[in-house]
Amino acid sequence: MPFDLGATVRLAADCLTPDGVLATAGTAAVTVTLPDGTTASPAPTETSTPGRYRADYVTAAAGRHTVRWVWTSPAHAYTDMFDVREQAPPAVMSLATGRSHLKKTDTGDDEEIRDWIEACTRAVEQFVGPVAPRPVIETVRFTRARSVALTQIPALALTGVTSLRSGGPAYTVDDLVLDPETGLVEAADGGVLYGPLSVTYRAGRLVVGANIRAAAKIILQHLWRTRQGPGRPQRGVDDYDVSEPLPGLGFAIPNRAVQLLDPDRLPPVVG
Repeated sequence: MPFDLGATVRLAADCLTPDGVLATAGTAAVTVTLPDGTTASPAPTETSTPGRYRADYVTAAAGRHTVRWVWTSPAHAYTDMFDVREQAPPAVMSLATGRSHLKKTDTGDDEEIRDWIEACTRAVEQFVGPVAPRPVIETVRFTRARSVALTQIPALALTGVTSLRSGGPAYTVDDLVLDPETGLVEAADGGVLYGPLSVTYRAGRLVVGANIRAAAKIILQHLWRTRQGPGRPQRGVDDYDVSEPLPGLGFAIPNRAVQLLDPDRLPPVVG
């Protein structure tokens, strides 16, 4: 399961002889490669069980990390990985809400539930755009236009704009007008815009509609069923029926959830 940014990851690995027997090594080293390619070398220590090693690493960056263990005398190596969540991962519901909907009375499955909530958030947002408010940096490529469209809608507010055109006009947020529902940006004076532009803005919803919240719960319940193993029907005549696959999502979204999301579905991309 992913770790939270700033959490300590307990790394563990075994030093084995060529015969597969645990053995104390002459030297032990562990290297963590961060998403940006930089590395860290936490100090490994042998546990009370000879040949079993561990090291603690405090996460400092979001993304995929690679872990490389190398021992000498005997020569052995082991490679593993772990993921780190971004500082504020978007979530369509809280852990408490997800736990309650799945009728979980303890915290034993919390990390798996968090993972599924993040998965169903992505699924919901494929239909309705960003749910949790977040900053977006987008390059809008055009030469000249009366209006340009941002891709992440609803777009709450513009926070910055930079011309990427050599010698191009310098715009400020006050020079532009944003339509939150469509993401269209126009010049406040009604003139022509010259691009390309790098636009920083906030996208998402200040209020998440009840239909979106209900759809997310149905999707979460539907996805949670997959952990119950084969034999549990994935199609039926209830809220979790899936009659046909959806582009890019397959059978992950039940019909009832699609119907609930329809009122807020993003307009089709033209062109």
